[in-house]
Amino acid sequence: MSYQHILVPVDGSEISLAAFEHAASLAKAFGSKLTAISLLAEDPFSGVDFYYVSPIMKDYFIEAQAKAQETLAHVKSTATVHGIEVETQIVKGEVSAEGIIKAAEDLKIDLIVMGSHGRKGVQKFFLGSFAQDVLGNTELPVLIVKK
Repeated sequence: MSYQHILVPVDGSEISLAAFEHAASLAKAFGSKLTAISLLAEDPFSGVDFYYVSPIMKDYFIEAQAKAQETLAHVKSTATVHGIEVETQIVKGEVSAEGIIKAAEDLKIDLIVMGSHGRKGVQKFFLGSFAQDVLGNTELPVLIVKK
């Protein structure tokens, strides 16, 4: 089986960057198109009178945007060094499994590669698992890269 378009969500964490490395290797082996996305919550205060919005909240969204851009620039330069072309995109909306699945559908992806932190027990109960949620809510193949 050959994959035509591979999606890898990255958030700057060590495991998401490891997942990107796997996705890049697969893209190179199959000659696939590779897209890296970074999910970014939409600023609920955009368009609101700035007098009523906390500067801390505005700074948070500005920093989140900058971190997403920095992460995507990093994966793009990593791919370039290895001779792989990658498209990057910041996806604004829900930072959730649903956000990843919607991006995959919109981009006509046929494989999702993503990292899993391998949380167990209480940590998994409270923090959940994006990877497990994506796997359980899409018909697309999902490759999970564990730490």
